[in-house]
Amino acid sequence: MALANILHLGVKELRSLGRDPMMLVLIVYAFTLSVYTAATAMPESLNKAPIAIVDEDRSPLSARIVDAFYPPYFSQPVLIDGHKMDERMDAGLDTFALNIPPHFQRDLLAGRQPEIQLNVDATRMGQAFTGNGYVQAIVNGEISAYLERHRNLSTPPVDLVLRASFNPELNKVWFGSVMEVISNITMLAIVLTGAALIREREHGTVEHLLAMPVTPFEIMAAKVWAMVLVVLVATTLSLSLVVQGWLGVPIEGSVPLFLTGAVLHLFATTSLGIFLGTVARSMPQFGLLLMLILLPLQVLSGGMTPRESMPAAIQYLMLLAPNTHFVMLAQGILYRGAGFAVVWPQFVALLFIGAGLFSLSLARFRKTIGAMA
Repeated sequence: MALANILHLGVKELRSLGRDPMMLVLIVYAFTLSVYTAATAMPESLNKAPIAIVDEDRSPLSARIVDAFYPPYFSQPVLIDGHKMDERMDAGLDTFALNIPPHFQRDLLAGRQPEIQLNVDATRMGQAFTGNGYVQAIVNGEISAYLERHRNLSTPPVDLVLRASFNPELNKVWFGSVMEVISNITMLAIVLTGAALIREREHGTVEHLLAMPVTPFEIMAAKVWAMVLVVLVATTLSLSLVVQGWLGVPIEGSVPLFLTGAVLHLFATTSLGIFLGTVARSMPQFGLLLMLILLPLQVLSGGMTPRESMPAAIQYLMLLAPNTHFVMLAQGILYRGAGFAVVWPQFVALLFIGAGLFSLSLARFRKTIGAMA
């Protein structure tokens, strides 16, 4: 009888979700356009940054430096006069303005150390921070290549060979798309369960459930399995159709093993969503409470920045959060092709954290229902 009640109540949750168009739009958006946008809209590397060059030397070396700036890192350089440099930057036309002084090539061949001025529009923080190093590397590379024909430069004693593992193309799309799917799993699990509970309270259907021969455990278990199923199906479709199909990201490890870990993670996060739904009295309160809980979970889980770069106290504290372990196992499986023998500690941690959150949420849920009765 208990299993039948859990099954029928879960089907009721699915029907209720199907009649909520806003939640359906959120689910579709979170696992399609949101994933694509996060993977492609904000490039980590420089992309078509506008640059202007003041060439006061007019030498073969300065021409070589000008020709070294081209897409996709930079837009086609605009050759300008010196008096237009500040004017163009004030108007926001250029992110970088490179000024090559007169007699630059002659002073360089004479053994002097001439200077090249680089002006940067620091209000464009992303391009300014990354592009500074790009410009310096390009200029130094062209100068070195030019001097090799005029001087006998010593060969470096060590040749550094780079081998990028797990992402040989250093493609940010491979990282951004998968991490967005992982983040949206946590977000939707909390939102769907918490919103379902608050929606029932606002519509008065909780009182109807209290008149039925069902227990708080059955009500909560039904909400958990229904929302877990919805997010799990959406995750599977997103990985196959959006990540692998649309974006062309290769998945190294076992998708079924990842989905198994996702089930344990969803068990914990849906329980957390129910707990937050019992604390909040309305949807606006739930939204504010969600920002206070979800943002620290996402930022400090290791998905945005490595955990090793965080203070030690934060690292130990975040071991109590389910998505910290989920990010570790998801990266291990999907990026590095890790098997269960590698990620089993994260599975065990998620199981214990999920059981703890479920017990805590069940006690709070019983108290809430008791107060309403």
